[in-house]
Amino acid sequence: MDANVYQHFRSEERPFIDTIQDWIEQVNMQYAPVLTEFLDPRQAYILETLVRQETELKFRFFGGYEEAERRRCLIFPNYYEPTQEDFEIELFNVHYPKKFTVLSHGKILGSLIGTGIRREFLGDIISDGENWQVFIAKEISSYVQLQLSKIGNVKVRLEELSYVDILMPKDGWTNENTTVSSLRLDNVISTVFNISRQRAKQLTETGKVKVNWAPTQRPDFVLDLLDIVSIRGFGRLQIQAIEGTTKKGKIRLSLGVLRK
Repeated sequence: MDANVYQHFRSEERPFIDTIQDWIEQVNMQYAPVLTEFLDPRQAYILETLVRQETELKFRFFGGYEEAERRRCLIFPNYYEPTQEDFEIELFNVHYPKKFTVLSHGKILGSLIGTGIRREFLGDIISDGENWQVFIAKEISSYVQLQLSKIGNVKVRLEELSYVDILMPKDGWTNENTTVSSLRLDNVISTVFNISRQRAKQLTETGKVKVNWAPTQRPDFVLDLLDIVSIRGFGRLQIQAIEGTTKKGKIRLSLGVLRK
């Protein structure tokens, strides 16, 4: 990997950059497609940036439905014509006693991870407000279906569905624009959710904030394009575009925001 590539990304993203390079080399050497695990939007952005430098290769993302947040990527030679089946994603309904309990994204995700699988094997978890569905990589879906029998103290089971049965996800994402003095994590949280900088710092340092689904306790973490930030008790935000600076030097941001 050209060391100059690293300078465009965070130091902690270097192992993932190396993995992408391995995928690219595999496609070039074997002249056959390579399917990735589920990627978050930031990872997808990095992959797209690097694969576009390989003029002989193509790529396509798919996460089970058009608006999927977490998607698998197929990297392939220019002769190849991918199909939906190439992405090896299976859809499951979470069957549970709706009269006696309420499920949440966090509870379902925690229980799925509790079966011993990595997050990278799981796509989006979606809901219409009552019903829940999850996208799972085909290679481990049978294992998860056998292992997941409870979410908390509630008995559940996973029922495989076809794509025609996908829910219409219900969420409250809105598009917003704002300006910030810096892309520091605590500063962006403070601005978007209208809380004090000290409160944003405290939330981060006490483990209530995740960036791209990974816990971080660094208020000075610098956000970048397509990062997703989850703040327990407040909601989520995504940096969708960084649109330059104002005359006073503030950074213009286009955001997706989900408020609790």
